[in-house]
Amino acid sequence: METPVKIEFQGMEPIETVRSKILNCVTRLEQRCGRITACRVVVKGSSGRHQTGGIYDVSMWLSLPEGREVAVEHTPQNDERYADLAFAINDAFKRARRQLQDKVRLMQRQTKTHEVAPIGIVKRIEGAKGYGFLETSDGREIYFHENSVLNGQFAKLKAGTRVTFTEKTGEKGPQASTVKRLGRHTLRV
Repeated sequence: METPVKIEFQGMEPIETVRSKILNCVTRLEQRCGRITACRVVVKGSSGRHQTGGIYDVSMWLSLPEGREVAVEHTPQNDERYADLAFAINDAFKRARRQLQDKVRLMQRQTKTHEVAPIGIVKRIEGAKGYGFLETSDGREIYFHENSVLNGQFAKLKAGTRVTFTEKTGEKGPQASTVKRLGRHTLRV
């Protein structure tokens, strides 16, 4: 960590064992989730008043490389488990770990992305035989069978119809599966 961890106690006297526990949790968090450049933890004491219900509130702000930040600020007000300081600290660090893991995945580009299905144009149809050929955007011809056309739309396909498809390798080379008709527009071939 580039800067020392800042720990503040509000509405209560500082407790060295709590400070040590927080420092230990920050170290484990950094080991599991990567580099943290700065950390500030605020422990608000249980005041015993009716409004707060006598619970502890642990908030945390973490700074990461490239200006990214994680904030753990919300403590449920009606959950009596937060009357236990150890529980409140552990819960705040669990929430921080989950948020950090999400940020790290984004930073490493490990988020799930869906590939866009390629678009092709029906080149020719052999309707009586139940197959046809698509032309891909790079000019290749790919075979498709009527069973690979979604929603029973094979009969509505004609030369020039735009479709999306998934390319697979068949016994005789590339073939299209999950062929889906796009709109009502056709192109002249």
